[in-house]
Amino acid sequence: MSLKNDPLSDFRSMMLMLASVVLFAANTLLIKAVSLHAPIVDGWLVSLFRGVVGLMVVFALHGWGRGLQPERLFSSRLVALRGIVGGLAIVLLYITVIKMGVARAIILNLTYPVFASLIASIWLKEKLNRASFFWMLVGLVGLAVFLSEDGRLLHPSPYDLLALIGAVGAGWVVVIIRKLRHEEHPATIYASQAFYSMALACPTVGKIQHLPPVAWVGLVAAAVVVTFAQLVMTRSYQTMSVAKGSSVQMLLPIVVGIGGYFFFGERFHLLEIAGAILTLVATWRVIVAK
Repeated sequence: MSLKNDPLSDFRSMMLMLASVVLFAANTLLIKAVSLHAPIVDGWLVSLFRGVVGLMVVFALHGWGRGLQPERLFSSRLVALRGIVGGLAIVLLYITVIKMGVARAIILNLTYPVFASLIASIWLKEKLNRASFFWMLVGLVGLAVFLSEDGRLLHPSPYDLLALIGAVGAGWVVVIIRKLRHEEHPATIYASQAFYSMALACPTVGKIQHLPPVAWVGLVAAAVVVTFAQLVMTRSYQTMSVAKGSSVQMLLPIVVGIGGYFFFGERFHLLEIAGAILTLVATWRVIVAK
C-alpha cells in the first residue's frame, strides 16, 4: 500500500504528522493529569493500558478483514521486531524518566531522529544531506535549552547510556515503520507495538485493582489518544522520509510545554523560550529541504 509522491500527498503527510504531534502531546498531558490525582500510576501501568486499549481500538477500527492482520504479529519478522524493539524503547524511556527526571531523559530520547536518519540512509538508502543533518543537530540543541532547568543541564549519570540505547531503539523503530509502509497496514504495524508493550507490562497487572475510577478513565482516554497518534504517524510515514518525519516529532516537547502553560500553570524562562524558537526554526529548515 502506497501513496503517490506529489505535492498534495506530501502536504497531507505533513498535516498527518503534525496531527500526531498534537495527539502525542494530548496523551502526555492526560498522563500528567492522571498522575497528579493518582500517584500510584507509573510508567508500567501506562504501558499496560496503552497496549490493552490500543489492541481493542485497532481491532474495532480495522479488524475482521478491514486491514488488520493479527497473524502478522508473529509470522512477520519485521512486524514482530517493530513491536519488541518499540516496547523495550518505551520501557527504557520510562525508567530513565523516573531515575533521571523528565527533562534530561526526554532530551536524550529525542536524539532518536539523528539515529533514525543515519539508519535510514544506510538501510533504506534515503538521502540525508549535510544541511538537514546540521539543522537536526541545531534542533536538538534548542530542545536541550528548552527542556533544561533555567538553562542548567544535569550532570552526566550512568542512566545516560540507557537513555541513548532507548533513543537508538526508537530510531530503529521509525525506520522499520518506514520499511513496512508498502507491505503492512498501519493497524498491523501499531498492533505489534500494542501487543508487545502489553506483554512487557503484564507483571504490573496487580496494581489495577488499586486504581481510583478517575485514573481508569484518564488512562483509557490517554491510551485511545496515543493509539490514534501512532496510527496517524504510521500513515504519514508512507510518503514522508524518516529525516523529515522525525524532525517534526521533535516539536512534541514544545507542544507539551504550551499545554503545560495553559493547563498546569507552568512557566518558562526567556532562555527556554529561545531554545523552543531555535527548535522550531531548525525543524522548518529540515522540512523545506529538498
